Amino acid sequence: MKCRHCCHELTYEWLDLGFAPPSNAYIAKEDLCSPELHFPLRLYVCKRCWLVQTEDYAQADALFSPTYAYFSSVSKSWLQHAENYCRMIIKRLALDKNSHVIEVAANDGYLLKNMITAGIPCLGIEPTQSTARVAESLGIPVITEFFGKLLGKRLADTSRKADLIIGNNVLAHVPDINDFVKGLKLSLKMGGTITLEFPHLLKLIQHCQFDTIYHEHYSYLSLYTVSEILNRNDLKVYDVELLSTHGGSLRVYACHEEDSKKKSALVDEVLEQEVKAGLQSLKGFIGFQEKALKIKLDLLSFLLEQKLLGKQVVGYGAAAKGNTLLNYSGVDADLLPFIVDASVHKQGLFMPGSHIPIVHEAQLKQVRPDFVLILPWNLREEIAMQLGYISDWGGRFVVSIPNMEIF
Repeated sequence: MKCRHCCHELTYEWLDLGFAPPSNAYIAKEDLCSPELHFPLRLYVCKRCWLVQTEDYAQADALFSPTYAYFSSVSKSWLQHAENYCRMIIKRLALDKNSHVIEVAANDGYLLKNMITAGIPCLGIEPTQSTARVAESLGIPVITEFFGKLLGKRLADTSRKADLIIGNNVLAHVPDINDFVKGLKLSLKMGGTITLEFPHLLKLIQHCQFDTIYHEHYSYLSLYTVSEILNRNDLKVYDVELLSTHGGSLRVYACHEEDSKKKSALVDEVLEQEVKAGLQSLKGFIGFQEKALKIKLDLLSFLLEQKLLGKQVVGYGAAAKGNTLLNYSGVDADLLPFIVDASVHKQGLFMPGSHIPIVHEAQLKQVRPDFVLILPWNLREEIAMQLGYISDWGGRFVVSIPNMEIF
């Protein structure tokens, strides 16, 4: 296999999480007896550009199907994050009714609805029909296609270049990362800005967030590697922000290479942090497999112990990261009888691989379990507040990443 950015031969296998189905391929009851596709889930590190990437097996159209079930608007904290971003960026870039904003991977319109409210013309790019339909119902124009060089050229040729292009948690999801960035270059106005948010590889390693690894995430990104990819496509990073979202993310600000925007000091500071952490050598990656194995064994030990004691543990949050954790750990409905999720699009379905049923919150109140395992640990505070009533019957919360914790 060759690096999907620089084409260097990949020889360093960093992490092997076994075989797993696509993490958002939730299963309907009538399909439980049908064959289920599993793919190897392995990561390689490119020793030239230091891009961390999945082994090539699954195709994008198999991962992001018309029934793709991730809807951004389910999380209140994520909605607030998007609203805060829009308020900030409108002011920072002086956007108005004469501006044009494009969001790539617009999902269900969770972000662009703020632009609509502000009277700023916008366009969503969203390949999954299920979420695109929701965005369109909010009055957001949507192109239902995968984004890349061809679409970027079409936007440019039809005078739809953008003053601002937004890409939140999409750069990691594209199989051809160079083609995607070429599309950004083509569809950006001179003087315009691109903002890209993505989980920071540094935080993934520091906090052993291996459950954020799944087939839909083709790449795991550092600021250094993103800068290299942008530079190769005649774009440059001029600023960066450190975010708490998704366990620690970066928001990168980029522009055309020939733009006069000055680089902020924080860009070099973050790059230096990555060098010190060994992300541009193999030393920063050594020992991660053993840490992931410990988390797996600790979770299994906890679930088995509670089962033997006659205690009941259920899950909360049918998130993709939860599927990675459960499938790698070999957990099924014997140890975790159901998972509660707030999304009506997931309720009544079953988790891929483990086939654990996904239910409405009413079942949690009926069963009154001893423990609730929070799978989307990045939302632990929001979820613990929402489900605070479990303390009425002595229930407690559990998270397993970065360490097993009961609270």
